[in-house]
Amino acid sequence: MTRVLITGFAPFGGESVNPSWQAAFLVAAEPPAGLTVTAVELPCVFGESVDALRDAIRASTPDLVICLGQAGGRPGVTVERIGINIDDARIPDNAGDRPIDEPVVPGAPAAYFSTLPVKACVAALREAGVPAAVSNTAGTFVCNHVAYGLGHLIATEFPHARGGFVHVPWSPEQVTDGTAPALPPATVAHGLRALLVTAAGTPADQDLKVTEGATH
Repeated sequence: MTRVLITGFAPFGGESVNPSWQAAFLVAAEPPAGLTVTAVELPCVFGESVDALRDAIRASTPDLVICLGQAGGRPGVTVERIGINIDDARIPDNAGDRPIDEPVVPGAPAAYFSTLPVKACVAALREAGVPAAVSNTAGTFVCNHVAYGLGHLIATEFPHARGGFVHVPWSPEQVTDGTAPALPPATVAHGLRALLVTAAGTPADQDLKVTEGATH
């Protein structure tokens, strides 16, 4: 059995829900065959989120770590290729902190690439009927903080694990006026189950050789 840790965030920015946690909870409640899945909700707080992630990895000793975050306005699930070593907060986190141009980890590398087969994961999501794409930016808020933090944890403390960050769109209850794209958390969870199976069975160095590039 492959052990999987999947995380989502607590609501932030005045929202009452966070679709990343909604989806993570649903995946853990009905995991794919052959996988044991533990779901953990991370605080939407710089620093504390990576501390909580470290504790969750220590507790569950996963083979695979998938961290989820909310990307309001994106039309589909986006698998992040890279996390960068910078915090530059447009809004305060849930503790009121708003770091500007500060490193996630002082003195550490500029970036960490995901150790997921990102293109194969996108293909699995699409095959499951869920809109998906590769993303080349996780932003500079707490999502990127965790994306980079996970890469650093894998590189320095948990080399047995593989993992990466995935953004999910708003849920319909967050955009009741219909002015922005949204996906039901159950739909997102359905796609994520396919992603987990693919990620568990495909090393990053055996990813699909297809273009998922972007011009901007």
